[in-house]
Amino acid sequence: METVQNNILTTSGLTIGYKTKKATTIIAEQLQLELPLGKLITLIGSNGIGKSTLLRTLTGIQKPLEGTVLLNDKNISTYEPLELAQHLSLVLTEKLPPSNLSVFELVALGRQPYTNWLGTLSDEDIAQVKKALELTQITHLSDKRHYEISDGQLQKVLVARALAQDTPLIILDEPTTHLDLLHKVTLFQLLKRLAHETGKCILFSTHDIDLAIQLSDEMIVMLPGTVLQDTPCNLIANQIFDQLFKDENIVFDSEKGKFIIR
Repeated sequence: METVQNNILTTSGLTIGYKTKKATTIIAEQLQLELPLGKLITLIGSNGIGKSTLLRTLTGIQKPLEGTVLLNDKNISTYEPLELAQHLSLVLTEKLPPSNLSVFELVALGRQPYTNWLGTLSDEDIAQVKKALELTQITHLSDKRHYEISDGQLQKVLVARALAQDTPLIILDEPTTHLDLLHKVTLFQLLKRLAHETGKCILFSTHDIDLAIQLSDEMIVMLPGTVLQDTPCNLIANQIFDQLFKDENIVFDSEKGKFIIR
């Protein structure tokens, strides 16, 4: 018997793009996406194809040109900001503003949707912060200032902040960009473990396509004019990765499951 997926986010007839005074630019249309709980999903596509526009639309930052994004069966545009922050956490690749915050304090910012107007942490808030630090294996960094740790450690701190926010959906925009291979793999594995252990849906965009193929439960692939979602195995079988790069020197080897340079 087929199991029914428990989707935290779905799209219906979604068209993404942007409007200027002179014209409307359509990036992709009629997208039917499903983000199931307990899965790690990666978003890939060539540079400039519109991955950030898709993420901005899925998170309610940008309005769709057409169609709807449903978060927990409710149109994302109808959420109040505080209510949305209790359902969806977002990790962007922006530099942190100058501050003297410790790692614990930075992770505790994830509790803002729940704290009182003074921002005082309750016992429940502190418990959630400690749990997030443990899940990301950075408890030993709690007292360090955020500027005293490495880029790889900081990415884990930002993931911990999203975990402390305790939302069923976590979306990350290229979290592995400035990391070396070891830290990329470590972060990928951490996100997969967190999705499976906590039952959250974790979606993130990445340029590390070979790693995404090896470690994702599902992938969303943006091609010119179309967006596909499936498991890595099915995408390989349907020769989808062959269409990613319009360059005869970069080819996808379906037997090895990775790109090779001729």
